[in-house]
Amino acid sequence: MRQRGTRDLFEYWDGLRRGRATPDRADIDPAAIRHVLADTFMLEADASEKFPFRLSGTRINALFDAELKGRPFIDLWRAQEARNMAALLVNVIESACPIFAAVAAAPEGYSPAELELLLLPLRHRGKRQGRILGLMACVEQPTWLGLLPAQHLVLRTLRIVHDDDAAPVGSKTQSKYAEPAIPRAAAMAGLFEQRGHLRIYPGGRRDEPIAT
Repeated sequence: MRQRGTRDLFEYWDGLRRGRATPDRADIDPAAIRHVLADTFMLEADASEKFPFRLSGTRINALFDAELKGRPFIDLWRAQEARNMAALLVNVIESACPIFAAVAAAPEGYSPAELELLLLPLRHRGKRQGRILGLMACVEQPTWLGLLPAQHLVLRTLRIVHDDDAAPVGSKTQSKYAEPAIPRAAAMAGLFEQRGHLRIYPGGRRDEPIAT
């Protein structure tokens, strides 16, 4: 996580858990994360697995030059990645599995902006399959932001976020939770291929696999 806001949101979410796998939607206080609200969003887990936006920050709306509330999150992705992303989001909520990804987006004919994407599961009204709190922030703000809409999101890399991933450099804080299992459906959907100790992710800068 290169962005301070990405780390801040993860640490805030992690602090709200208080021994639980996930916090509740009602625990989220917008005032506590006001410095990252422009880059945050919230998705609803729906039966069609389209994950519509319940809320979207102003910079996320500017990225697509549109109000995203009510629009399916899945529709923001390239067609060949939409099904994989739906499987990934299902695993985020069912396995209480935070995900961090590097993604890219650009209008046609423009250089892509590199973005950090964070997906955090939330309970909602006592149901595990409720909401996803997310953050999507540009690593460097592109000149076209707010002027032209990005066509779609492109996945670069992704990984499961562990509790100590957001700790400051030099911190000796130990993880309080067990390492989550690799989401089975994500692997089955082709999000990565396991080769020994490496996970090979498709969708690199030149459509080449990325090993992590």
